[in-house]
Amino acid sequence: MTSSSETIGASAAGTWTLGDLTVNRVGFGAMRLTQPGSAFSKGPSSDRGRSMTVLRRAIELGVNHIDTAAFYFSPLRSANELINSALAPYADDLVITTKVGPGRDPSGVWTWATPEQLRGQVEENLRQLGRDHLDVVNLRIARSHRTASVADHIGALAELREAGLIRHLGISNTTADQLAEAQGIAPVVCVQNRYGIGSTPEDQALLRSCGEQGIAFVPFYAIAGAGGEAGTSGGEGESDEVLTVARNHGVTPAQVRLAWTLHQGPHVLAIPGTGNPDHLAENIAAGAVRLTPDELTLLGP
Repeated sequence: MTSSSETIGASAAGTWTLGDLTVNRVGFGAMRLTQPGSAFSKGPSSDRGRSMTVLRRAIELGVNHIDTAAFYFSPLRSANELINSALAPYADDLVITTKVGPGRDPSGVWTWATPEQLRGQVEENLRQLGRDHLDVVNLRIARSHRTASVADHIGALAELREAGLIRHLGISNTTADQLAEAQGIAPVVCVQNRYGIGSTPEDQALLRSCGEQGIAFVPFYAIAGAGGEAGTSGGEGESDEVLTVARNHGVTPAQVRLAWTLHQGPHVLAIPGTGNPDHLAENIAAGAVRLTPDELTLLGP
């Protein structure tokens, strides 16, 4: 992608709402701010100055939706603390979405919060971000709990919403049944699930259902695909279909994957994450890539 991508702002793909909060459809995910790989890798911590530069540049390019979590940390870095240091005092239109449910102790061992422990996780995010309320809180569900009831956890978060600590609720790594159960307890403004080219018919059905209900669908790993937490291979091993479309538009395979995701519906938001300023500009510029019907068919349903 040429340097012209740096002039393309996050508004190029349009806007959607998270409850009463309007955001540009291309946002930013903070997971990769704390380490070069991801917040879950065992590598060295990121360069603090570079991470803060990425955050400030994202805002300059029009990003007003940042996805983060208290469990995004490395031995020396906390994504929430980086956001606070780089961006506070926050712009009035900046929406910060966070997640609760999972937690990590200082050694990195994972735990999953009980309903009674969710308030502590919410308060931890408030402290780290330096806010008196959280714009959107997603309940992140463990892979092993995707058939379990979410009523008690959503109920606990709904109480915190009534208390004013949370403005809106979302749900992550969920199923259609769990979403319906949550919706019966409190309004859900977004679903954050793994999604991208090659996703299953079940995933596609949930995305469409969210659109019918006016719920934002926010994919994670839209670029990485099967690489997941390990990230993208930079085009190595990329499918011929993605490479063909990338050549057609003079963009990167990662931009094609993001553009395809955004084409799945006006309610679909993107939260690509990076610790690289150049990749940041490319990710945001993907919102201006317009795929043809033939290209969308080539890439998949």
